[in-house]
Amino acid sequence: MKITASTLSRLAGLSAVAAGVIFAGIQPIHPPDVLSSVTTSAWGIIMPLKLIMCLLFLVGITGIYTRQVKETGWLGLVGFLMLSLSWALNLAFIFAEAFIVPLLATTAPTFVDGFFGIFNGQPVETSLGTLPALYALTGLLYMLGGLLFGIATFRAGILPRWAAGMLAVVSALTPAAALLPHELQRLAGMPVGLALAWLGYALWSERRAAAAKSMPDMSNPQLAQ
Repeated sequence: MKITASTLSRLAGLSAVAAGVIFAGIQPIHPPDVLSSVTTSAWGIIMPLKLIMCLLFLVGITGIYTRQVKETGWLGLVGFLMLSLSWALNLAFIFAEAFIVPLLATTAPTFVDGFFGIFNGQPVETSLGTLPALYALTGLLYMLGGLLFGIATFRAGILPRWAAGMLAVVSALTPAAALLPHELQRLAGMPVGLALAWLGYALWSERRAAAAKSMPDMSNPQLAQ
């Protein structure tokens, strides 16, 4: 397969679709962030899947931004950098949940309980250094990045404005999800995943149509010959 800008853009669109679907799909079935979940089979499946999801998000968001880099201007750049950094930081936390926390579940359960306290809001009884502040920064970047990137995409008018508007509105309402029980907070992230998947599909289908249009018409007798 010849590697072209259109091919890379389509792959980025598919990455955003896959990441958005995974992000939205795992929220209702995500294991609780407690010590007893670490040794379950669901934890062993979902955490590596989330790791792949973060990598796909980074690729997909980059492709979405590249498609409209001129039209979104500085607002799009700031939103893109914030949103990408939030998923990069999430990648580090999820890596720890997938491969480090299970090893400490039996040898350092107090530390694991404290680590999960960052996510589930329970009191942290052990020293975790800068991890709580870093996780709070991740949430702030997620909210502001999604808001700014959604607004910039909406203003650019290249990709679907309904999807961009959904991304901006839901990201802005992220702090309100903190008022919900922890079990329901995850469900508030589903529209964000669907919005990014929608944008990714638009990017993929747009580039696919452009690639099909650029192919030579083999029905031409001269070409056929």
